[in-house]
Amino acid sequence: MTGLLRTGRVAEAAGVNIQTLRYYERRGLLAEPARSLGGHRMYPAEAVTTLRVIKAAQRLGFTLEEVADLLDAGRHRHGAAADSGLQSRARAKLEEIEARISDLNTIRTALHGALDAGCDDLVACAASSCCPLPFAELADPDGERR
Repeated sequence: MTGLLRTGRVAEAAGVNIQTLRYYERRGLLAEPARSLGGHRMYPAEAVTTLRVIKAAQRLGFTLEEVADLLDAGRHRHGAAADSGLQSRARAKLEEIEARISDLNTIRTALHGALDAGCDDLVACAASSCCPLPFAELADPDGERR
């Protein structure tokens, strides 16, 4: 079993804790490792790279389910549909992130407006015709201010 690493060494090298490593294993993101005669998990060195890839993908906004799909698509490239790989999934994730950024910019603008208007009380502000926050539209089904 040369070239294999025990759990603690893999976790340390990948920058994750042991519980995370075992969780990813249970989720199927990481292949179940071989066991030593003493019952210790023994991972191939590639497990460190896989763990780093998982963490990097999460930082890019991919969920663990999406990461699992990406890893699975990479493992089964033979005969895979052209749109099942990283390119199409990265494109879709980018569109999702761009939409979230747009939403956050809208929220930022509304909050700047609330600060500029001096809003101190949400209820009083929402009842005012000069309130920059969208409370009235949300509460009034006709979208009209009172």
